[in-house]
Amino acid sequence: MLEHVELFFKSIFIDNMVFATFLGMCSYLAVSKKVTTAVGLGAAVIFVLAVTVPLNWLLDQYLLRDGALAWLGPEYADYNLSFLSFILFIATIATMVQLVEIVVEKFSPALYNSLGIFLPLIAVNCAILGGSLFMQSRDIQTLGLAFNYGLSSGIGWFLAILAIAAIREKIRYSNVPPPLRGLGITFIITGLMAIGFMSFGGMLTGGDEAPKEVEQNTAQKVEEDKIIEETKENTVSYNNAIINE
Repeated sequence: MLEHVELFFKSIFIDNMVFATFLGMCSYLAVSKKVTTAVGLGAAVIFVLAVTVPLNWLLDQYLLRDGALAWLGPEYADYNLSFLSFILFIATIATMVQLVEIVVEKFSPALYNSLGIFLPLIAVNCAILGGSLFMQSRDIQTLGLAFNYGLSSGIGWFLAILAIAAIREKIRYSNVPPPLRGLGITFIITGLMAIGFMSFGGMLTGGDEAPKEVEQNTAQKVEEDKIIEETKENTVSYNNAIINE
């Protein structure tokens, strides 16, 4: 139980998708002009992450990783299909996004129209793919923890876009210097909020980590930085392909 609570709060405040890894910034900046649209997109992101991360955990455990096919028989124990991770993860995400798009269009046409192109583009949102890749790199042990991680990561992204949307609605009537109006002041506020969220880093560690744990965290950080760069590169390539079509 303690492990679930720790992962929940760590994913929301310490490893926040926006303020810690800066994933999903396109939608974060574009759809945060109004609180209503930010709430709609944030709820969609929570649902997609809460569903796709556990599904991709199952794919990783029973299909993709080295030796995952052992349940089919001893002759399949040496197979390693991890090179298919990106393809299968994106396929799972795209399926869930299509489901969300159909539901939103059916029950809330106004929200569907206000979100515009950014609703189907959740499929190539860095934060969505990053959630599944971080789940894989952190070697989350159980399906319950995978669901917890997906849900809490979605809540963290939701809180980030909700906070910036509320602030942007307020500063619309504030005396912001002309050169900083629009995205300029938004980037500054995002940076300040990221610094604020960094203060949560000592919430779970308390400065008492053993040297071995510090080394493990450093190696994990390097791996996560690599995943972030790969995720962003793949997302940009996919977006460019969509635009060219």
